[in-house]
Amino acid sequence: MNEDTLNMEVRKFLKQVGVTSQREIEHAIAKAVEAGNLKGTETLQVKMTLELPGVQLTHTIEDQIKLE
Repeated sequence: MNEDTLNMEVRKFLKQVGVTSQREIEHAIAKAVEAGNLKGTETLQVKMTLELPGVQLTHTIEDQIKLE
């Protein structure tokens, strides 16, 4: 295993996850506010699950997103 390659590949994956996730979250919230399903002042629960089946890894992170 080349640790430098692994590090770069993991960083590349995490960058893609971060950018895509932020865009999707912002879009979904804006759409919900526009539709009147959210006021825009809520605190929303958020959960992200990372799965790496090849090594039996499942890791879940839970938090909140405050809209105001």
